[in-house]
Amino acid sequence: MTVHLHWFLPTGGDGRTLVDRHAFSQGALQRTPGGAVAGVRPPDLDYLIQIAKAAEQLGFEAVLTPTGTWCEDAWLTTVALAQHTQRLKFLVAFRPGVISPVLAAQMASTYQRLTRGRLLLNVVTGGDSAEQRRYGDHLDHDRRYARTDEFLSVVRGVWGGTPYDFAGEHYAIDGGFTALPPDPLPQIFFGGSSAAAGPVAARHTDVYLTWGEPPEQVKEKIDWIRALAEQEGRTVRFGIRLHTISRDSAHDAWSTANRLLDDLTPETVAAAQAALGRSESVGQQRMLALHGGSREGLEISPNLWAGVGLVRGGAGTALVGSHAEVADRIEEYHALGIEHFVLSGYPHLEEAYWFGEGVIPDLAARGLLPPDTPVTRGAPLLAAGGR
Repeated sequence: MTVHLHWFLPTGGDGRTLVDRHAFSQGALQRTPGGAVAGVRPPDLDYLIQIAKAAEQLGFEAVLTPTGTWCEDAWLTTVALAQHTQRLKFLVAFRPGVISPVLAAQMASTYQRLTRGRLLLNVVTGGDSAEQRRYGDHLDHDRRYARTDEFLSVVRGVWGGTPYDFAGEHYAIDGGFTALPPDPLPQIFFGGSSAAAGPVAARHTDVYLTWGEPPEQVKEKIDWIRALAEQEGRTVRFGIRLHTISRDSAHDAWSTANRLLDDLTPETVAAAQAALGRSESVGQQRMLALHGGSREGLEISPNLWAGVGLVRGGAGTALVGSHAEVADRIEEYHALGIEHFVLSGYPHLEEAYWFGEGVIPDLAARGLLPPDTPVTRGAPLLAAGGR
């Protein structure tokens, strides 16, 4: 089992700070209280192309594109970026409650043909009822997962290439099919920490994603999902979502983490924690519990820093350290059964290079990467020859 590395496309914007996507809405770039946020980059196509090209060159297999109110549409953005890359895959996040499963299956099929098989799917059930209602979705948390269960049954059914009927609580499909099924079938990534999420992952997921918790907690999740999948007669692979701050020395890495922390005012942290505390997501509550809203004791496990989660929803932890230390932690998670690492950092362009030129060669030397992974190594320095 080798390590599959993926990067992140910041389609909600990016910057040299742990800025929240909300800063990019309603002209907030120009009207931020206390002054404009420094070093902020809007998610225009030219910048996203830079990140995608860098990820491809550095050896990442795919890039995750988020979904939600505060970012660009993932389907449209990534199909545009596919025209500027050759090998890079796109892990497209989408919400099953706002689209027909038959249409989603058809879109995935078309996407595979347009990109020659470069689509991966990240199914996001949603843990914030307020945001779900913006899209006209009024189901509660557990019923959203029940609907996702039906949704994925229909998607896989209509990919069979023959008319498919389905009768459930949320969907009634008569003769649904895709005239040209996708080839290959996109892998389905899915995450969820609640009791309602586990059975859905066991029945439908190719790769179960967890946010970056300490290794012992990640092992508990792996054991939980693996046991549920075995009851379904299936095998599930596992992935983890983390940020990274990797540098030539541990001192430099932690200095960067501390600088990001110093940029956050107490008011900013308090407001973010209040908003995140209202989330219905069990995974989000687990992220918040790692730091409790405090700036103290943020290294919750060796090289695992919870500072990002003080202001950012979703993935709230980062691997921080020297390139070798970050590689050590990846190897540790890999030993537990983690195969896919979905990574990111602020800013995403620069951090892709820090990781790609520092950690990826180390992982390759350890024999953890697929043999066809491009590895970018430093060029030799050329001494002046007296001329």
